[in-house]
This record gives sequence, structure tokens and C-alpha cells, in this order.
Amino acid sequence: MAANMYRVGDYVYFENSSSNPYLVRRIEELNKTANGNVEAKVVCLFRRRDISSSLNSLADSNAREFEEESKQPPMTEQQRHQLKHRELFLSRQFESLPATHIRGKCSVTLLNETDILGQYLEKEDCFFYSLVFDPVQKTLLADQGEIRVGCKYQAEIPERLAEGESDNRNQQKMEMKVWDPDNPLTDRQIDQFLVVARAVGTFARALDCSSSIRQPSLHMSAAAASRDITLFHAMDTLQRNGYDLARAMATLVPQGGPVLCRDEMEEWSASEAMLFEEALEKYGKDFNDIRQDFLPWKSLASIVQFYYMWKTTDRYIQQKRLKAAEADSKLKQVYIPTYTKPNPNQIISVGSKPGVNGAGFQKGLSCESCHTSQSPQWYAWGPPNMQCRLCASCWIYWKKYGGLKTPTQLEGVTRSASEPHSRGHLSRPEAQSLSPYTTSASRAKLLAKNRQTFLLQTTRLTRLSRRLCRDVLQPRRAARRPYAPINANAIKAECSIRLPKAAKAPLKIHPLTRLPLAAIVKELAAQAPLKPKTPRGTKTPINRNQLSQSRGLAGLGGKRGYEAGGDGHRAPRMRVGTAALPFSANGRPLAAALRPAPPPGTKRQKLNPADAPNPVVFVATKDTRALRKALTHLELRRAARRPNLPLKVKPGLPLRPGGGSLAPPAPPHPASTSEPIVLED
Repeated sequence: MAANMYRVGDYVYFENSSSNPYLVRRIEELNKTANGNVEAKVVCLFRRRDISSSLNSLADSNAREFEEESKQPPMTEQQRHQLKHRELFLSRQFESLPATHIRGKCSVTLLNETDILGQYLEKEDCFFYSLVFDPVQKTLLADQGEIRVGCKYQAEIPERLAEGESDNRNQQKMEMKVWDPDNPLTDRQIDQFLVVARAVGTFARALDCSSSIRQPSLHMSAAAASRDITLFHAMDTLQRNGYDLARAMATLVPQGGPVLCRDEMEEWSASEAMLFEEALEKYGKDFNDIRQDFLPWKSLASIVQFYYMWKTTDRYIQQKRLKAAEADSKLKQVYIPTYTKPNPNQIISVGSKPGVNGAGFQKGLSCESCHTSQSPQWYAWGPPNMQCRLCASCWIYWKKYGGLKTPTQLEGVTRSASEPHSRGHLSRPEAQSLSPYTTSASRAKLLAKNRQTFLLQTTRLTRLSRRLCRDVLQPRRAARRPYAPINANAIKAECSIRLPKAAKAPLKIHPLTRLPLAAIVKELAAQAPLKPKTPRGTKTPINRNQLSQSRGLAGLGGKRGYEAGGDGHRAPRMRVGTAALPFSANGRPLAAALRPAPPPGTKRQKLNPADAPNPVVFVATKDTRALRKALTHLELRRAARRPNLPLKVKPGLPLRPGGGSLAPPAPPHPASTSEPIVLED
């Protein structure tokens, strides 16, 4: 009964997903909704798996510093791995969750220098925290509420002086005396001087304009003058004047006027006091945040002094009564029965319908955490395509602590399974190295810079498991998806079961006939491309002025040479009726074949030499040139569009000695006439 009773201030487990670990939260309030359900307002605590890798490295450095300062006993790697699951990060984020999602209690404590980290591993449901995580700013900061205990924070007690031994230390440097109880004044004289100091303070407030506005009545001014700050000033005045009443009274009223002493309660305005109450309700006694967000013009000492003076006012007593009344109206505790429904990740035993609740898993799989093969109950864990599972005890450990008992690579796979980027995606250097537009030299640089050479040396047992566990491994399917991980533990366990039952006859291996190295080199040399020969001769000089001038004239005119009709000749046209269309040799009008020139302000895109493909040289012979001339224009264009298809050449006309065919010449273009062409029916 007491285990299922949850109260305000308890640390509890919340379940928001059947496959994810529990959430650790602290109950702040228990509220009953209009429909009768109970909601819990909780404080969020985060695990290491909930923060980024950069913050994890920061937490690791903080843990190393703590171990060095507190001189922790040595731990094994497995203990360090499990200790990370016990560390939480406190936050100031609140959320409301249904109380029916509570799955149990836990204990969370602030890490102390006197604590031994190994003790947290010996206790069940025990966590610790030392850093505060801000989910908005994504930062980790040390907790301000640290309890400083240990030898470094203890006062050094000096040795006791012997009888008659004098203290040779300089007392003025060590402390300052503010009151001498063995003074010559009596208690009556001291009380009379304090009354005079209050009267001087009341008169000083009457002369001060700001004080007369804040305390308009005489009673309020007298009450303000009777505060502790006036009495402290009066007793300090007696100490500084050697307890001489005449000199002390003269000090209270100097030449400029009476001395006015005001504390923080009198210095603060009503609006500043309202801001302080609002900040205190939001942040509590975190005075650094109160000063940073609400009162940046006040000093930290001023805020602390005002807080303790504010606790003596009627305003504090009224707020305390209101909070007590609200607490009485809210729930103090709630009873949540034990959750007994089966988990959807539970693997049904053999004989159930395949595909239901994880049924249909392969036999021989072991636990991913403790590697055991026997358990009363199994649970599906990790990505579905990997078919991993956990035993009953490791599943409870996973749900409570958010990790596996032993470090494994699959733990990171389950953490990033919901991320949009798949593990099979190639990185940028790998994609560039596989690109056909990357030259061999740049590809070699990328491989040398971004990859390390490794050698996969398989053992005899691995080669046997490939053949014995072919149905589990599915090599053809794995070859089509090389980025998908293979469960090696499952294959190893299945191979250990099938190996004693395997046939003793040796497997038939077909030998491969390999060509000698000399034959391969000879074949590669025959397939090497030929280098084109550069013709030797004198270079023709180019008049750049003439070239730029012709380009400029063509651009200014807006027409090309054949369109403008150079040398006094017009372009041939054919008129049908009154419309005139330019004639083209390709069967299309010249106006449709024209392309608009790019604007003069645009620049051509320069190609990167590193992205250019490898150079391929095609050397044409007499036969290929003759074959090209024998093709029609339509066949040539079709072959250019589909270069992968074989070219079928029909037996055509005999070739000329010069390489041309004896086909009749094409008819010339019809001459343009000024009269229309008449078509008679």
C-alpha cells in the first residue's frame, strides 16, 4: 500500500513509450481535473542519452575532476559504463503528466564530495545529479545549491594557549571590535542615548522630501526611525567616540544636519517590492536569477537583505497563509495501482501467430546485454530489422536506467533510430570518391585523407558460419543492402548449435582458373587508348581587334550574318500568299531555330577541373568516316541520342574513292519569287 502511494516531492518513473526508458520526474503538485482524472505537475530530469554529444563530453570532464578531487576508489570499465546511467541532470522545466503513467518510485540526491560513486551501483533505483541542464539554451551549469563539506571548507582551530602565554597575533588584522561590554556607561544611559538617536532619525525623515512622501504620517516616520539600522548606527557611534555621551550626541547631529539612516526595506519602492515577490514565486530563493531577470539595477547583497527584512512584514505572513490555503485544497497524495498489462515488445512464445507482438523471431538469439540464451521472458529491442532482444532482467534495467549493462554499439543504433538521417548514407568524402566526375588523382587524395586502410581477415569459424547459417545470414539480401548491420551474435549462437550436427563430408568447392599475370598485362596494353598526335606547323596569327569588332557589330545589330543578308544578298524566302517564312535546310524555319542571345551582363559558369571527367579520346579511321557519311541525318541523330545501342547500317550505295557516296545531290533551295505560288485543284 505504501509503495503505491505517491506524494508531493517524490521522485518517480513515468512511462511515455513502451519501448523507450522511463522518465525520471519529481512531483511538485497533484491536481484533480474536471473529468475526475489526476494530473501531476512535475520537474523534468534528463539522462545522458537526452543531451547532445558535446554536453556529454562536458559532463565527462566534470566527472573526472570530481574523481580527482574526492579521491574515488578505482572502478572497472563496466562500472563506469553503468555509473553513467545513474547520473541525471536537473532542470527548471515543468510539465503536466497523467498520474496513471507512474511506474514506481526512485531516489535522486545531490552528489557530494563525501559520497562514494560505487555505492550508487549497489542500490536499486538510486540516482545522483551535480549539473543543471537548460533545455532552451542547451547548456550545462553547476548546481548553485551545492553543500560544501569536507576538509577544505572546515575552519582551522588554533592550538590552545598555555596559562600565562600571550597571544602574539595582530588582533587588528584578524578582527575588528564593534562593541565593548565592559564600557563605563550604565544600561540606563545607553537606553537614553538610543531614544535620542530615534528622535534624531524621526526629525531627519521630516526634513527629507523623499521620506516625507513615503511616510506621510508622523507614526510611520517614527516606526521607520526605530528600525535596527538606527540602533546599529547609535551603538557604533558610542564605540567610535569612546563611550562619551557628549561627543556621541554631537556626532549624531553634525554641521550639515541630522544623520539619516535607512535600510533596504525603506530604500525599495512599492513597485520594486512587487517585482521581488513575483520573482520569488517563480525562482524561489535563487537570488542570482532574480537579480538577472527582474532586478538588474540592484546588487546581490541588497536583494538578500531585503528578503530577510521582507520576511518580518505582514505581506509575507499573508502570502504564507494563502499558500497554506491553496495547499489544503490540493491533493497531498494519490494511490496508483501496480501496472500489470503486458508490454507490446514482449515476444510471444513459440506456437503463437507470427507477426504478433514480436513473434516470429529467429531461434538461437541471445540477449544483447548479458548474452544469455535462457530467460523466462524475452523482449524485442532495437530496430526491427536487426531482430535484437533482451532478457527479463536486462529489459527492466533498460527501462529504469536507459542503457544496457555492458557497452555495445547497438545502444547507439537504438538512440538514433528515430533520426531522419540513416546510418547507410555516405559521407561527403565517400560520395565524392565514388563520383564518376572525380579524377583518379583527387580520388586518391580523398581516400588518403579521409579513410584509413583496414584488412578484414576472416577466421575458419566465420567461413563455416557463412555456409551453415545461410538462412540466418541471407547473403544475397545483405549484399543488396551493405549499409544494414548484421547481427553477428545471433549467427555465432546459431552456428554453435548447428556445427555439431553438420555433415562430416567436405564441401565441394569449384576451383577457379586464373590467367597468368603476363597475359593480363598484355591484354591491358592492347586495350590502352591511343594518344592523339598534335599536328606540327606554324600557328595562324589572330587579329583580336578585328574579332572583337565583328562580335560587337553583330551584337549591336541584333541580327546574324545570314539573317541580315551579307554581301548584298538576301536570305532565300518562300512566300505563300502574303506571309513570308525563312527557309532552312533542316526543314524548319530559321526564325524557330534562332536562340536569343544571353544578356551582356551575365557571366559564363566556369567548370572546375577537378569535377571534369577522365579524358576519353576517339580516333576515327577511314572506315568510320566513310560509315558516318553513309548514314542519313535522321539515323545520325538517333544514334547520338542512344549511344548505348548497336548501330545497324543498311547496305547502301558504293563509296567514292575520296570517301563520299554516289548518292544523287540534294535539290537546291527554291529561288524566292515576288509572285505567290498558285495551287490549282
